[in-house]
Amino acid sequence: MGWPVSHSLSPRVHGYWLRHHSIDGAYIPIPVAPENFETAVRALPKLGLRGVNVTVPHKEAAFRAVDSTDEVARQLGAVNTIVITPEGQLEGRNTDGHGFLESLSAANTGWRADAGPAVVLGAGGAARAIVAALLGAGVTEVRLLNRTRERAEQVAAEFAGLAAGNITIVPWEERREALAEAALLVNTTTLGMDGNPELSLPLDNLPLSAAVMDIVYKPLETDLLAAARARGNPAVDGLGMLLHQARPGFAAWFGADPQVTDDLRRFVLDGTGGPGA
Repeated sequence: MGWPVSHSLSPRVHGYWLRHHSIDGAYIPIPVAPENFETAVRALPKLGLRGVNVTVPHKEAAFRAVDSTDEVARQLGAVNTIVITPEGQLEGRNTDGHGFLESLSAANTGWRADAGPAVVLGAGGAARAIVAALLGAGVTEVRLLNRTRERAEQVAAEFAGLAAGNITIVPWEERREALAEAALLVNTTTLGMDGNPELSLPLDNLPLSAAVMDIVYKPLETDLLAAARARGNPAVDGLGMLLHQARPGFAAWFGADPQVTDDLRRFVLDGTGGPGA
């Protein structure tokens, strides 16, 4: 459920897994305008559905609309996965941070939570989930930068006292300097996405051992990732996060543990491969 939602790759992801596991089911995009969202969500149990994913701009509205939430969703005030219980209750979960960490691990970058500071660009919903995941994994310092400083300060305030790690707000103009001694750089902004301005960020201050991740997947290889690979940094595209955040929901709805494979990536990106191909 989103507005708009026709661009989503999630139907391809879940459709692949449904066929792979020989499950008689369907996963469809449902466009819902914001003013109709709560009514639509509350009607889901009556339609006999197992659950839904929620994307922009509905994640915070979903948090308010469900009957119960997991700890991560409560911490973020946002829900991206809804599970409908046999009793018709709506359980809200947030798997974005899980998808981020799983994608980073699967890419074999060598990154460790205790390796050094993490630099996060952006302060939207994805950034909040990633900051929470990093602090939960044991990162002792997250350097948070946003073009509007107030939004970064809001994120820092939300997590104050909730984790052992520290959030350091760095002015956007000092993003080059913020890379010094960092072990991880994550771009959660729309800069570099198709149809948006490029991200201007020299990487000369970034250690060559630092991993670089861009959660954008259109294009799959952003200028930031290309620059990182060119200088020898491990680079991770945004598709992996999308695929890995989908796994817990599928498992909860259908009782099967799906895997993220190279064949799945090819199928989602260009339609080649796939079960029975």
